[in-house]
Amino acid sequence: MDPDIERSSHELLLRLAGRLPDQLLWRFRDWLGEGAMGTLARTLPRSLLKHRIDLDQTEYRLLVAGLIPHGADWHQVSSTLGVDDVTETRYTFTQSAPEWVNSVDSVSVLIHATLRGRPDVGEVRQSWRHLGVVGEGGAKRVLLVTATNGLPRLTGELQRVLRVLGDEEPGVEVLPPSIDLTGYHRTALTNSELVCVGAVDTGSRLVAA
Repeated sequence: MDPDIERSSHELLLRLAGRLPDQLLWRFRDWLGEGAMGTLARTLPRSLLKHRIDLDQTEYRLLVAGLIPHGADWHQVSSTLGVDDVTETRYTFTQSAPEWVNSVDSVSVLIHATLRGRPDVGEVRQSWRHLGVVGEGGAKRVLLVTATNGLPRLTGELQRVLRVLGDEEPGVEVLPPSIDLTGYHRTALTNSELVCVGAVDTGSRLVAA
């Protein structure tokens, strides 16, 4: 896959976190990790329109750069460009795990074993996402991983690990070391805890941002 197309598509899907339904977002990321660009090009623009998710100028350029070369419908793509500002995240995040998570968290243990000291991986953190007031609804684990190479493939790998462990709609955010973070990611990182570190020294820049 062309590295520029891969990078554009991955960044767009990062920016859609918290806006596109989880059951769609994880599947789109899985297709990107597998290189199924034709499938992604056919379905992503249509899903954005169906769920009335407008893109800003930057996101629109990413959509064009990533999917038009793979056959995305020009009319659908052009219709995704919105005129209003992108809505900030409606979620809150906490560092503390909900009560139903065992003191020995098997997910964290496995992620630690998978990514600790791994090449191209920096910090691995996790946060718990809540819709509305904390404690009134379900909590969802969100993994936040910094990586320098193979971001879509790493995303797909971690999503498959979480699905095996019972998370049907895994929240995996694999971030490059230099990116303009969305409000969703800034809030999640601010309210996150460290799981492990890979071989790359990121200097905790993302959390400090």
